Amino acid sequence: MTALATRVTRKGRWIDDWDPDDETFWESTGKKVARKNLALSMFAEHLGFGIWVLWTIVVLNLANIGITLSVSELFLLTLIPNLIGSMLRIPYTFAVPRFGGRAWTTVSAALLFVPALLLAIVVPSGWLAHQGHSTQLWVLVLCAATAGVGGGNFSSSMANISFFYPERRKGFALGLNAAGGNMGVAVAQLVVPLVIIIGVPAAVVKLPKHHVHMVYAGLMWLPLIAVAALGAWLFMDSLTQAKADKASYIAALRHSQTWIMSFLYIGTFGSFIGFSFALPLVIKNTFPEFLANHPFINTYLAGLGFMGALIGSLSRPVGGWLADRVGGARITMAVFFGMAIATAVAIGGVQQRSFAVFFGSYMVIFLLSGVGNGSTYKMIPSIFAFIGSKEAAETGQDPAEAAVEFKRRAAAVIGIAGAIGAFGGVLIQVVLRQSSLRVSNLVKVAKTPAAKVAVAATHSDWSVPALWVFLVSYVVFAGVTWFVYLRTNYAEEKTVRLATASN
Repeated sequence: MTALATRVTRKGRWIDDWDPDDETFWESTGKKVARKNLALSMFAEHLGFGIWVLWTIVVLNLANIGITLSVSELFLLTLIPNLIGSMLRIPYTFAVPRFGGRAWTTVSAALLFVPALLLAIVVPSGWLAHQGHSTQLWVLVLCAATAGVGGGNFSSSMANISFFYPERRKGFALGLNAAGGNMGVAVAQLVVPLVIIIGVPAAVVKLPKHHVHMVYAGLMWLPLIAVAALGAWLFMDSLTQAKADKASYIAALRHSQTWIMSFLYIGTFGSFIGFSFALPLVIKNTFPEFLANHPFINTYLAGLGFMGALIGSLSRPVGGWLADRVGGARITMAVFFGMAIATAVAIGGVQQRSFAVFFGSYMVIFLLSGVGNGSTYKMIPSIFAFIGSKEAAETGQDPAEAAVEFKRRAAAVIGIAGAIGAFGGVLIQVVLRQSSLRVSNLVKVAKTPAAKVAVAATHSDWSVPALWVFLVSYVVFAGVTWFVYLRTNYAEEKTVRLATASN
């Protein structure tokens, strides 16, 4: 294939001739096509993230439509889509090679109609409001579970776009794609609370319990999903060279570095997505007095929960930039120590009943989690590139062949770490839910509504045990980073440490 070869297409907008690493081909043909596919894929992924976290707003408003659940049950409704989305990430990665980027982006975008329609039709229905508590909970769990399809979009989108861009430009393209998707969390948490109170008088909105148009929380997505699905079908392309590299995945699964980096990504991306799901609910049940005195924040901005996701999304490229200059391992270790310190401050904020201290510390946690997302993803290709060159030198393998092989393994590790890291968000919510069980049970046995409110206010520090678990976990993550990648006088580590040093 030559650089000036004309693209050969076949039915279904498949491209058979694609060589982005050839500079002439890239400038004459590839760049325009790649950018078009990136923009359309990023839009679909953005919507996927928005749908994925949609229930973080829904749970805050269920009481407003006559459905009363305990704190632990509300956490279950945010945990389920996080879990389903995490599980879908690996099969979504293999869907692009199987069906093509165009077809799968269309299908994955169209699947978002299901959770949006269920939220618009079933959740606010009079039928559900008149069911027993147990039936209500299980119907809500099933509706929330369908939102998990949005979580899988990240993996298929990243896998698809990686095939379109040359090696020298993949980092920027994938970073932009990831950040654009992550921003869907912040946009959903900012816009949905405003949409559901359209037409509700401002005086009514300020009341602790007020009318909301829950149906709008589902309907608002339908035209956007239609645009994403139709745009993908009409204008995106599929590459015949985008084949599933199962051998690289198997080889990556056998390598210890795969599991170490996946473990670290639990601490970075797991924190970002886990707290994105949990923070609005944590704020509501930890600082009810603050929200009662600030109805604008309580209603219009969902307790300011969206700000964390916004900061974490914007700081992700900064992590990669810092890793290029200082070293991925050094930045990652500093991130974890910083998150441990910020968590300690958050504990103080809860105990002192200071919303400002608690909220400020969590914004720092989101900032650092975004930086850590960028630095850990920078570490993966560096580590495997160095290991590949080392293995080639020791075995006599052709260096060029080894470089290609370990580049594929690094790509596989990025997919594996992305899925495992998302499970970190599930673990965060499980810990918070377990921490809330005691106060949930006490509220349940209280005899009157006034007594229930009093019990909840007395135990508003319910999240402190969970925060201590997170603090210790961040110290462990930092220790693992130091032990494996920064510690001196450790023979095997030295080679990897060189790979994670600044370029």
